[in-house]
Amino acid sequence: MIALAPSILSADFARLGEDVAAVAAAGADRLHVDVMDGHFVPNITIGPVVVHALRRATRLPLQVHLMITEPDRYLDAFAEAGASALIVHVEAAVHLHRTLARIAELGVRAGVALNPATPVHALEEVLSDVDLVLVMTVDPGFGGQTLIPATLAKVRRVRGLLDARRARAELQVDGGVDHETAPRVVEAGARVLVAGSAIFEHPDGARAGLARLRASVVA
Repeated sequence: MIALAPSILSADFARLGEDVAAVAAAGADRLHVDVMDGHFVPNITIGPVVVHALRRATRLPLQVHLMITEPDRYLDAFAEAGASALIVHVEAAVHLHRTLARIAELGVRAGVALNPATPVHALEEVLSDVDLVLVMTVDPGFGGQTLIPATLAKVRRVRGLLDARRARAELQVDGGVDHETAPRVVEAGARVLVAGSAIFEHPDGARAGLARLRASVVA
């Protein structure tokens, strides 16, 4: 079954608790929390305080996507705030193996993200230490972008690598995922879909947005 991870980047922060409750009631499998520092990506979002508030507001797993430089400095804080998974970027982690080891020590799932221009082979040396791989199908930093078509071939290559290595890591895709692109992303091998605007900016509300996305990937 395909898991759906609504990204709160596109939620209404004035009514964040209500939006989270809506997608939880609609059957979301987890929440995706984008942390941006204005340096690694050209945007600034949230920190551990919001993750802590989310942890109190929902029982859904919280996967925290650290789009920040020097992620090691903040692993403990986000784990203590209630993160269920911490995702770091290959491009931002200087000593990736050490970073993933620390995430595991904190008792949360370890994830690695790849930007669109980052080659798949960047994963090869750490696959045994990874619980999830997040393939970015847009350049990170802003919600509402259009999926880069060429990244679908990359998703297929990652799927092939995971299968060839019999890796435990689940394959996630983030960027431009909606009811039209989701079937192609799943066909390429993704098992978890991260979506923000397609869910939270649906004209009939987040619940309807999630239902529409779910219907697009259910045979």
